[in-house]
Amino acid sequence: MISNTDVIVVGAGLAGLTAARALRAKGLDIHVLEARDRVGGRTVNHDLGGGHVVEAGGQFVGPTQDHVLKLAAELGVGTFPAYDSGANTYVKNGKARRFSRGVPPDVTALPDIGRLIARLDRLTRTIPLAEPWRTPNARELDAETLTTWARRGALTDGGLDLLNILLGSAFGGTANEASALFGLWYFAGAGNEHTPGTMARITNVSGGAQESRFVGGSQRLSLLLAEGLGDAITLSAPVRAIDQTATEVAAHTDGGTWTAKRIVVAVPPHLATRITWSPLLPAPQEALFQRMTFGTLAKVEAVYPEPFWREAGLSGQGVFRDPASPVCSMFDNSPPEGGPGVLMGFVGARQWRNWAPKPAKERRGAVLRAFSAVVGARALQPSSVIEKDWTAEEWTRGGPTSVLAPGVLTELGRWRDVPFGRVHWAGAEHSDYWNGYMDGAVRSGEQVASEIIGAEGALS
Repeated sequence: MISNTDVIVVGAGLAGLTAARALRAKGLDIHVLEARDRVGGRTVNHDLGGGHVVEAGGQFVGPTQDHVLKLAAELGVGTFPAYDSGANTYVKNGKARRFSRGVPPDVTALPDIGRLIARLDRLTRTIPLAEPWRTPNARELDAETLTTWARRGALTDGGLDLLNILLGSAFGGTANEASALFGLWYFAGAGNEHTPGTMARITNVSGGAQESRFVGGSQRLSLLLAEGLGDAITLSAPVRAIDQTATEVAAHTDGGTWTAKRIVVAVPPHLATRITWSPLLPAPQEALFQRMTFGTLAKVEAVYPEPFWREAGLSGQGVFRDPASPVCSMFDNSPPEGGPGVLMGFVGARQWRNWAPKPAKERRGAVLRAFSAVVGARALQPSSVIEKDWTAEEWTRGGPTSVLAPGVLTELGRWRDVPFGRVHWAGAEHSDYWNGYMDGAVRSGEQVASEIIGAEGALS
């Protein structure tokens, strides 16, 4: 079977669906091909029953994430504040300490934590987001790891350990896996065109990237976008090969072939290289995409009849500077109505590598013990446990975003968004602002739609 359209979109995550919506609004005929049996990409809801859902993938949204918030408003999806009342908990080597807000109470580490944050926020202002390879001393920064950069001038590993706790959930990796230039660029993008990025905006709940959640779960955005596109979406249709000529492009699936004047590939870059291309991708672009592999991340959520920790004056938030813990950070992930109660922990980077191979019962027991260190023994008796390992998702293979190792950004970074003939790229990893976040995905979808509409006088 061969079908024809104006633009093919590969991938029904937020980037692909946003692009399809924008292209259709300009009168173009589009068709979306999605490998999964659902829409939403790295956002997916889990039904708790009783009309409640919890997010098993991307979920948080905050200040300066203007594009995804604008999309939500247009779709009629509201937000509610993530729970941020009460004391937080800092767990170091098995010992828990309460603290209110800001930096965890580790006296020996505080000077180095403060110094690291100040250095990071200062240097991020020197990075041109669209061309980070033009940063002063770009090659030197790209030649060293973020670990080496963070340790410079430090008396302890306190600042580095805090950074790795954050990156466990933000990268699914460690500072040792990223170049210093890439890490600084990533933090610089935690803002918008008018507001510089800062470390606090990525780490904080109130006033930060974890400030709010979407009513009905984050996947609701994609579900509503798909509803508006109707039968212009085909699910369970992985694109195996893409061919292009001077006048058209063809996408081959197990069920048939789609032809169009242009195509948007809105899948993770490392998965795009698994498509059979004719002609082949430009060698430097393929080399970049192959190096944009995802981190390793799972989310584990424990469900209780009610959020009992709130009555004890606890926020449900925990930070783990503890090599024995499978959890790097945790949050109160309860629905907006306040019940049932849900605790969510990120198992990322080293924790994932240590615990993913273990039996599920052992791993979940360790997660519940980590939760109990933060909110008490009642955490050991949930009504259910939800585990989502994103490395086991065939059409994601990790998460939450790609991380560039030393040398990649300055040598190959220019190729990230370069169209390949009639092929255009989209996805959260193709955004300068909020790279890897839902806002980055929406920004990328909007940008690629504008790119196609403007190319050769709309289409040729």
